[in-house]
Amino acid sequence: MNFSFSIENWFALSSGLSSKDDWFLWSQQLEHDWSLPLPKSNKLPMMQVRRMSTSSRLAVEVGLELINNNSVDLAIFTSRHGELERTYKILSELNQNNEISPTDFALSVHNTTAGLLTIVANQTVPITSLSAHNDSFHQGLIEALPLLNQSNKKILLIDFDGIVPKFYQTGIKQLVPIYAVGYILTSGNEFSCKSIEKTSKVYKSDYPQSLAFLHAYLNKQKQFIVQGNVQDWQWIINL
Repeated sequence: MNFSFSIENWFALSSGLSSKDDWFLWSQQLEHDWSLPLPKSNKLPMMQVRRMSTSSRLAVEVGLELINNNSVDLAIFTSRHGELERTYKILSELNQNNEISPTDFALSVHNTTAGLLTIVANQTVPITSLSAHNDSFHQGLIEALPLLNQSNKKILLIDFDGIVPKFYQTGIKQLVPIYAVGYILTSGNEFSCKSIEKTSKVYKSDYPQSLAFLHAYLNKQKQFIVQGNVQDWQWIINL
């Protein structure tokens, strides 16, 4: 598979990283302390913040930053684990025969974050929410292709994830515990990608795909390979 697009804007939030300047500095460092405090909320009503999981809050704030004074034709949210932390809490309560929080139950679905953004932003926009294991980010890009092939269309793509509950951590390796990164995609040829056979020469294999891509982008890498699940993804940046 081959595809290409351009990026109009991007934004991201994670531990100790709350501005584009922070992310540019991150891209130049050999290591980052992912235990640093998360950015405080400055765009959301406190009542909404209390209802959201931390990863959803970051994703919604990234979305608000990108669609401020802008309009998009589609919003795509990708996440490997979604509301896993909240779902595990529900399962634990059921196992102990306890009452389930109505809020936890209502907000435990995978498209919670997508719906919350449209509510908070007061924008009516088509949304979709995807999960495809390690390949969630690239599958989100593929989901955007039909609309990107039309001229003058803008797509918001947000990839995010939260802390994996300790019960699951033996089977899931997670370097970055909580993050959200978003891009405004447009038609173009600045970024080209194709699927390739698995290789050992991958870029930042410990990072989620969207952050490995952002790291290479900020480092002005012209060519790099992002690790996939059953295939890898070869990128060429024409900037």
